Amino acid sequence: MAAKESRRIDDLATLKAFGHPLRMKLYRTLYVARTATASQLAEQVNEAVSLISYHLRKLADYGLIEEAPAQGKDGRERWWRPASDGLSFRDEDFRDAPEAVATHAAVGRLSFEQRSELYRSFLDSQTAWAPEWRGASFSSEYLARLTAEELAELGREMHALVWRYEEAGRAAEEAGDTEGREHVAFHLYGFPFRQ
Repeated sequence: MAAKESRRIDDLATLKAFGHPLRMKLYRTLYVARTATASQLAEQVNEAVSLISYHLRKLADYGLIEEAPAQGKDGRERWWRPASDGLSFRDEDFRDAPEAVATHAAVGRLSFEQRSELYRSFLDSQTAWAPEWRGASFSSEYLARLTAEELAELGREMHALVWRYEEAGRAAEEAGDTEGREHVAFHLYGFPFRQ
């Protein structure tokens, strides 16, 4: 996938289209694969190809994914790729109406649930990973007292740091350095709370 900008979802129709549990899972699976067919994705998420094709078309209708150049021998296969290097949706874009607030919250909860399931799956199977992967994985919680501006700056710095590693990993992989590489999930949350 060529380098692209991250896409900010700022309209309710697109957020609703993305906010379907299977579509969110498909987007994540396609993002990891970089390119795939409906058949390949159906196998990975254990669903019917016809159902996957329907949801892929819906994601494409809203510009979240796009057709990729054919990679197979069979020109009839339709290949897909993410249309951007990630997605974001922010509170400030969905404050103007109760439906927008509720949809933003629901998509945020669903995203968190899917991320939690991914981490639970790792915890349940971590003994199957080599010791160096178990030793490299981490889970941390930091409890700081910050202003809203400091939290926003921390978020920007963390995103830049993770993006630097992701770009370096992609470049190395494209150059043929694939030995020892695995998909790695990195979840980060920063939010205020009161005791």
